[in-house]
Amino acid sequence: MRDSDKAPAEEMPAGVAEEVDLGPLVELLGAPFDESEIKFKPGVVAGNRALALPYVDARAIQDRLDEALGVAGWQDEYECLPDGSVVCRLRLKINGEWITKMDVGGQSEQPDEGDRRKAAFSDALKRAAVKFGIGRYLYRQEAQWVDYDPQKKKFVKPPRLPAAGLPKRPPARAVPTPKLAAEPVAAPVKAAEPKRRGKKDLPANGKELYDRLTTYEGQLAAQGLCKPGELVKHVSKAGVAAGYDADLTAWSGPAITLAAEETKTFEAQCRARKGERKEVA
Repeated sequence: MRDSDKAPAEEMPAGVAEEVDLGPLVELLGAPFDESEIKFKPGVVAGNRALALPYVDARAIQDRLDEALGVAGWQDEYECLPDGSVVCRLRLKINGEWITKMDVGGQSEQPDEGDRRKAAFSDALKRAAVKFGIGRYLYRQEAQWVDYDPQKKKFVKPPRLPAAGLPKRPPARAVPTPKLAAEPVAAPVKAAEPKRRGKKDLPANGKELYDRLTTYEGQLAAQGLCKPGELVKHVSKAGVAAGYDADLTAWSGPAITLAAEETKTFEAQCRARKGERKEVA
């Protein structure tokens, strides 16, 4: 057969990129979040029991989008509706094309209108992200009724997802047993090092955080540096501005680190104000 008789090979039109397998992207978008990023809010409350609803905050959604698509691979746009709700148009760049999904978020029940509006923006983003598979598995978790304090409006103990709702961890490698020397040599004695405060000294969960804050707040109030309730209010407001839940007992991980930093900032401001009052007097 002559070369001229061969059928011409099919060529991809100019400007059309070859499609990429979306399997890994879909898997990454829908992957379970780390346990430290999972929070719970009460759904139906019946006496001293409540339905614990798992969720993640807007910052976790943004981190997942950055991880899966890069900071230039997604866009969000918002529209405020007359009733106070917010529409989010979330666009993801997939195979060179922008794919848009949208949903509506409602305001929270917080007293400050600015905080209610921020909550609506966050809720809209989370709802739109679910349509791309992010956090969708949380809606499929088995109903979890837990002990609840209706007066304090918080869970008695922080709920947890079952193992099936958490990321799979690689099996731990077996550590080989070291061989003993014929004559054991005594380890050199090290001088005692001063204790350093670090992440291990932070509260382990939101309940411990709240208890520590209220205790420390009482100490500051006894020194005349602040009024009761001011420290907790300051930390909670800073957390909401950063995208965390207004309920301190629901905080974990990075939110607790933020609380520690804001406590230092609050105390410094109080001491500065007290110093100014002394100078004026």
